[in-house]
Formats: sequence, C-alpha cells, structure tokens
Amino acid sequence: MGVLVVEDEPVAAQAHRAYVDRTEGFRTVAVAGTGAAALAALLPGGEPAVDLVLLDMNLPDTHGTALCRQLRARGVDVDVLAVTSARELSTVRAAAAAGVVGYLLKPFTYAALRDRLQAYARYADELRGGGDIGGQEDVDRVLEAVRPSRSGPLPKGMGRETLDAVVAALRAADRPLSAAETGAVIGASRITARRYLEHLAESGLATRSPRYGGAGRPELEYRWR
Repeated sequence: MGVLVVEDEPVAAQAHRAYVDRTEGFRTVAVAGTGAAALAALLPGGEPAVDLVLLDMNLPDTHGTALCRQLRARGVDVDVLAVTSARELSTVRAAAAAGVVGYLLKPFTYAALRDRLQAYARYADELRGGGDIGGQEDVDRVLEAVRPSRSGPLPKGMGRETLDAVVAALRAADRPLSAAETGAVIGASRITARRYLEHLAESGLATRSPRYGGAGRPELEYRWR
C-alpha cells in the first residue's frame, strides 16, 4: 500500500517514512511538508497509488482537518490516519467528522504505528470484496478492524502516564524547562524526567538547547515544539 507522509518537522518526517518502509506491505510514496504539497501529491497528476495519508494536524499553511475537507470536496478518495501531537478534544472531534480512520498521538514507537498500519490493512482487505454484508456482526467486524487490539509499547522502562505528564508540563510552561524543573512539576527525579525529555527531543516534539548563566557545565533545557 502506498503511503503519503504529511509532516513539516524533518526529523519526524524521516522517522515516519522509515517506520512505514519497515512495515511489510507498505511503502512511502512521498513526503510532504505542507498542506499545499500534500494536496498537489493527491490530485490527479500527482503521486501515484496513494492508499493512506499519515497526516500531522498542525501544518504551517493549514490545519489537517481543513486539508481533509479539501480532499473530500475535490473527490479524492483516500484514507487518512492522523499522527499528531494535537490533544485538544475539539481537534479529535473535527478529525472524526472529517473521516479519519485513526488518531495516533505523538510521540509513538515504531510498534505503535506498525500496529495501526496492520489494522488498516485488515480494514482495507475487509472492504475490498464488494457485494453485500451479511449482518450487524459483519458491520461491527469491519469497522473494528481499523483499530489495533492494543497500543504499541514505549521504550523499555518508560510509562505512558509519566510521558503524558512530561508532555503536559512542557506544553503548559511559558519558558523552557530543565530536567530538574520538569521533575519537580511531575513529582519525579531529574534523571527520570531527563529520560522522557530526551525521548521527546529525539522524536522531534521538543527542542533541546544549553542554558547558560550558572557556574560550571551548562544545563540542558527543553521546550515543546
């Protein structure tokens, strides 16, 4: 299945591309950094054989849900899996209304995306046959196929609850936070906080820079991207 990766952050875009290409039965057709580039790739004459779009919601020139509406208005029949850091319920609701087949929060591991791609493949296979459906159980089976049975695991030793707390701390801060400051906010040690902060930085969701001004070695500080 051909996949179009729509992501404006280069580090995340390359990671998503690598994840797709590691998954059996999928290949990355193209990568687009803006909504305009994604639209051009999906319209007639653009990239061939795109079955699924991995779509970031926060693009530099448009919102992901607006792009979905443009695609539907132009008759582009392609499925969309949202892969985004947008946690607002209004965005989740708008994405569902725009017809996305799934919503995966950043940061995520390869296993998390792989599970969703494999679930999508089962869903597409269920719909490929044509004809009539047998009954309600068959309808339920088709619609449930697009959702994986479990969430992909985080790196060993990391927990989703702590990761969500670190994300919330960075998003709420009006300035960059050090590992010690983040740990104080979430009630964890500096070492624990730094591990999660480094995971966010390596995922392209947080920026990392040295903080100068004190004696000795500069301390790293992190800001939500």
